[in-house]
Order: sequence, then C-alpha cells, then structure tokens
Amino acid sequence: MSDYVLRTATETDLDALVRLRREAFANTGDPDPDSTRRLVFEAERNHLFEHDGQVVAAAAIFTRDLAIPGAVIPAAHVTGVAVSAVHTRRGLLRRLMTEQLRTAPEAVAVLWASEGRLYGRYGYGMAAQNVAVRADRRELEITAAPAGGRLRDGVPSELLKELSEVYSSVLATKPGWSSRNETWWRHLTSDPEHDRGGGTKARAVLYENPDGAVEGYARYRIHPRWDDTGPKMEVSVIEVVAGTPAAYAELYRFLLRIDLARTLVQGLTSADDPLFHLVNEPAALGGHTQDGLWVRIRDLPRALTARTFAAPVDVVFEVTDELLPDNAGRWRLQARAGGSLVNCTRSDGEPDFTLGIAELGAAYLGGTRLGALHLAGRVHEHRPGAVAAASTAFGWPIAPYGIEIF
Repeated sequence: MSDYVLRTATETDLDALVRLRREAFANTGDPDPDSTRRLVFEAERNHLFEHDGQVVAAAAIFTRDLAIPGAVIPAAHVTGVAVSAVHTRRGLLRRLMTEQLRTAPEAVAVLWASEGRLYGRYGYGMAAQNVAVRADRRELEITAAPAGGRLRDGVPSELLKELSEVYSSVLATKPGWSSRNETWWRHLTSDPEHDRGGGTKARAVLYENPDGAVEGYARYRIHPRWDDTGPKMEVSVIEVVAGTPAAYAELYRFLLRIDLARTLVQGLTSADDPLFHLVNEPAALGGHTQDGLWVRIRDLPRALTARTFAAPVDVVFEVTDELLPDNAGRWRLQARAGGSLVNCTRSDGEPDFTLGIAELGAAYLGGTRLGALHLAGRVHEHRPGAVAAASTAFGWPIAPYGIEIF
C-alpha cells in the first residue's frame, strides 16, 4: 500500500475520474465534455487513490438532503465508487469507504448498489425496493372518473419553475427521495442525445386543476418501434410526481393513451405506487421488484432522533458496528404515542434484541421490516414481542423508494 496515495480530489482530477468510472462500469462511447455532470461535481467530496501518478480508485459524495419518515435531512449521497481492474483486491475500496464514513458530517449515507454484497460489508442495508413496470397499455384503463382540469405540455428544461414547485411540495412525504436545487434540476433535465437510448427528446406534461394550479407532472420520452403489423411505440416514463389523486389519475390516463404507443415502461416506481391501484388490471403492469436504496447509519442517535416513528415504542437494543465503533453498544429508544421521538441514549440495560448496523440502516426508511429481518435470522430477539413492537414503530404508511439514480 505504500505505492498508493490517498487524497481528496481537485477540480483538475475530473477528467481522470470520469475515465476511471466509465471503464469500471463499461460505459461505451466517448465522454461528453459538455456533460452537466460537471455541474454537480464536488471535488472536495471525492476521495481517490493515486498510483504512479494515475487515479486508480475513487468514491464520491453528493451533498443533498434525503426525505425520511417525518423529515428531510442532510444525507451523504454516495456515488461514483470505482476501482481500476488491475488494482482490485488490495483493500483500496475498503479504505475509501471507511474514509468516507469517518469524515462525512451527515448522520446518514445512502447509495445505489451495483452489487449489494459489496456494500453490506461496510454496514449498508437495503432500505428500499423499486418496482419496474413494463405494461401493454392496450390492456389497461384508468378506473378513476375524469377529474376535470387540463394538461399542458412542454420541454422539461423550460418548465423548471413548475416542476420544481411540484416536486418540493411533495418531497417531505416521500421517504427515499432526494432534494433538488437549481443545479440539480439543470443536470436532470439537460437531456443530451447520447443519454436518450434511441428515444426522442424528453417531454413534460403538467396537470392543472380546474382553478389553474399545477398539481403534478410527468416526464417521459417515446422510443420508436415498428414491425410488419404497424407501430409499436414505447412510452418511457422518467418520473411522475403528483400532489393529489386527481393529478396521478390524469397524468397516467394521458400516458396510457398516447397514439401509436403499445407499451409503457417505467423503471423507478414503488410497490405502493398509485398506478397499481388506478388501473383495472394491475397484473398487466408487469411489475418487477428489484433492490433500490441502501442506507448506512453514520451517527446512530442523531439519525434516529431525526425521524418520526409510526407507533409508541420503548426498547433497548444492542448494535454491532465494525467500522464506526461509536455506534456500537446498547441504546434505549423511546417514542411517545404521537410517534415523535423522545429519546435515544446509551443504556446499561439488558437488550431486547440485537442487530448489526446494516440491519438498522435497512429499517431506517420504514421499508424493510425488522420483523422480516428477524425471520431471516439477522435480528436476534431476547424479549418476546420486542421485535414486533420495534418493527411497527419503524414502519411507515407508504413504502420508500428512490425516484432517481444518482
């Protein structure tokens, strides 16, 4: 390891970091020198290893907030983790992940895992699942009665005010969603041709209620498909964001009625997505579940006191944490009947159950049940009924999910 230098990146490292990550993830084609990814690059939050003057491993953080049950808090959005193929199996990744966790100021870290088994080693737990939809739109109808109002379409980059206002209005109610400032909106709506996958330019459609207020939007693109029998266009939904049931229904009614289209595809939805309850034949949506956000608790008492609990609870639990020993030990968690947190402090009492920091991270957003982890042998109960009580308290009325991959 003496040949490797661990340091913080500078602005001049950006091109080398882009090359490393493109090679690690087998991205084809030439990198776009004008990519808006440069807008969200934070050099001071990139750690890298250098070997013989070359960047050979790196891990980065985006500074963003994360919606959690009952609150929106700062969270380290971990991204761009890569190690050059000829420098693997040397402990570089472990050093990078450890350095991130020890130096980040946020109480919680969150990431999308290319391979979950890698990040479980560092205390990350799968906290949310996503559902991918691939539906034959001809088999589906929206059952809700038409709500009135109107639809208005346009180019997403020209509708940033409306899009950002709708998104901000619902963010706090969507565990797993990340905050978007003006720079992030510019990045997410830039729509370069090489990112379209052969589809059209992205479009946006707004739903305005009868009083003219914008209550929701959808971003989408069309992928042209034809065969000998005619058009087989595919509607690729980027995201649907709505603050009212009427907005959800009218936006999906529009997406399912686009002329010449036969298929609707949406990669990032939730098991609780209203779409599953709006259509007349949910099975025709072809939902496929996959892992989504992974959460790592950095500062246990600060993380738990930040969120709201769904039910009263008073338990003592013991946590193991190899990388961050300040989290390890016994803690007493108390939440009163209203669901708000009372206390999370060190305890000398006998634990009601024992778990690892990854299991606590998995339960943090309310999507992974402690009860399920107990059945899997990953939470060990010492007082009968304690896991059930804690599982109920950690739960949340809607399932968390990630609306974008960062």
